[in-house]
Amino acid sequence: MKKVYVGMSADLIHHGHLNVINKARELGYVIVGLLTDAAIASYKRLPLIPYTQRKMIVENIKGVDEVVPQETLDYVPNLRKIKPDYVVHGDDWKRGVQKETRRRVLNALKEWGGKLVEPKYTAGVSSTQLFNTLMERGITPNKRLESLKRLLDIKPIIKVMEAHSGITGLIVEKTKVAVNGETREFDGIWLSSLTVSTSKGKPDTEVVDFSSRFQTIEEILEVTTKPIIVDGDTGGKIEHFRFRVRTLERLGVSAVIIEDKIGVKRNSLFGTEVFQEQDTIGNFCEKINEGKKSLLTEDFMVIARIESLILKNGIDDAITRARAYIDAGADGIMIHSKEKDGNEIMDFCHRYRTFENRVPLVVVPSTFSYITEDEFKDLGINIVIYGNHLIRGAYPAMIKTAESILKHKRCKEASDQYCMPIKEILTLIPEDY
Repeated sequence: MKKVYVGMSADLIHHGHLNVINKARELGYVIVGLLTDAAIASYKRLPLIPYTQRKMIVENIKGVDEVVPQETLDYVPNLRKIKPDYVVHGDDWKRGVQKETRRRVLNALKEWGGKLVEPKYTAGVSSTQLFNTLMERGITPNKRLESLKRLLDIKPIIKVMEAHSGITGLIVEKTKVAVNGETREFDGIWLSSLTVSTSKGKPDTEVVDFSSRFQTIEEILEVTTKPIIVDGDTGGKIEHFRFRVRTLERLGVSAVIIEDKIGVKRNSLFGTEVFQEQDTIGNFCEKINEGKKSLLTEDFMVIARIESLILKNGIDDAITRARAYIDAGADGIMIHSKEKDGNEIMDFCHRYRTFENRVPLVVVPSTFSYITEDEFKDLGINIVIYGNHLIRGAYPAMIKTAESILKHKRCKEASDQYCMPIKEILTLIPEDY
């Protein structure tokens, strides 16, 4: 029989997929190249259904004879292995971002005389539209909870942006940019104690307690679907930390980051300008261990934040603590520094790579902001958190708006220069959201 290759993601199966498979069936033995989770996440959001489950679904579609993994968006590696007589794909890829993929398929098929068959695209249905509609309905806590670990399994680096309210959560959720045919968006949301406190007009000294912060978390959970990482400060007393992680897990939060300090909370970026005391390794390991024991699932992550570089205790101390915290059960290590050159971070990363037992590595580049995500990836960083940029961007704009109204004794100039149109603000959040 002739071999027929069909590439698809099959995250949400619809009749357009079935039309393509039926056309392939007419031509011969149908091999579906099913995009892996990593391949899908390289150009759009993490698929709702993991690869193993999608494979099981596609294998049971009438007309499919075989399912093989397609590891990249590029068909060519699989095509050269299989050398199909036909490739079947809807004619929609003649335009848009898949145009280059189609060209490469045609060139590969010429190598052995294969043909491209392009049935007319099924109008009125789109997996992306279906996915977006589904996401607008929300997501279950369990599905959100597991998504961070899924992302860590398939993406070389994860981009996380801070949010401190429902509207900033929506900004992180929906902001996308297209760069050279690639769509970029944030993978997750960071709930920072600094920005939540600042948005309430309070200092970052744990004066905003967790009861209040849980309310903010729920506001963000209600209007977003991406994984959330919560800034847990020191985690508090061990007996209190147990309950906090259990509550966060139940809400659907994916991770909490706790820092190895004790005493009155002062923001780490003050460094040694103010008195800050680092916890003992033994006590902090016990906190990690007790937090992990209190969880009901394996999906929630307790990430240990090391303050040794902030407090000038040296890289050797940071490395010693990293090993101990991993042994205590930490699911990730966040290494923190206030030095603008980033050299401390780089040195730590190079030494961390020698660990036999490693967990995901996290940075918050508020001070060493010149380092790019690609450079972080090369250093072995798994998660980059942009920890305070939305509130830092909003504050100057609001100040300028207020000053303009005072200066001109009217709001026309402020409206023209600094504000979105009133109609857009009225329709920003749909009434049936």
